[in-house]
Amino acid sequence: MADHLASIYGTEKDKVNCSFYFKIGACRHGDRCSRKHVKPTFSPTVLMPNLYRNPARASESTRVSRHEVQDDFDAFYEDLFTEIALKYGEIEEMNVCDNDSDHLAGNVYVLFHKESDAERAVEHLNQRYYRGQPIHAELSPVSDFREAYCRLYEMGECTHGGFCNFMHFIHPSSSLRRSLFDSQDAYRRRLRRERRAHREKDYSRQRRDRSPHSDVDSRDAGTPRSDA
Repeated sequence: MADHLASIYGTEKDKVNCSFYFKIGACRHGDRCSRKHVKPTFSPTVLMPNLYRNPARASESTRVSRHEVQDDFDAFYEDLFTEIALKYGEIEEMNVCDNDSDHLAGNVYVLFHKESDAERAVEHLNQRYYRGQPIHAELSPVSDFREAYCRLYEMGECTHGGFCNFMHFIHPSSSLRRSLFDSQDAYRRRLRRERRAHREKDYSRQRRDRSPHSDVDSRDAGTPRSDA
């Protein structure tokens, strides 16, 4: 019985727990959902709901070109990625939803290399603002985005439009994404070199302090010798 329950946990066969919340970290029914939304106590993924505001949707009176939307999103992505990577830890993925539905619109998902970094990010980000709006951050059950995003949308074939219940990602420019992850890798390598050099320096100092000749040398250095 226990094995069966474990095998269906978070799937559509699970009549207790919401499969959409488990896969996507959000559900269109919200608190009214008839199934449980089990919030994780630990996870490598941080969700910031409704953080990105697509200017094409925010302005109904002014027409915004695709080029302007891409420029705006690239600036948002670069700003957020850089801030989070420098302050909280290594990012493996950062995905942003471009859906129209309230439970997915502008959601930002950050998958960290370490769960401890995600936990620290949630604690700090909830005290911060972005573009004048308070940030709400929480741990998300999503760790494999292959189960969360809409494959048909990526192929240009989704018939549900912006109200699809799977993630419709808005992507940064490929050159920007490559540059950000390359810069992060270079920064992490430099940190590792600095930490290694610091450890080696501490180790050398400890060996020198433990050396039996160190006290003799210091005493001899302070005692003038008389010629015989």
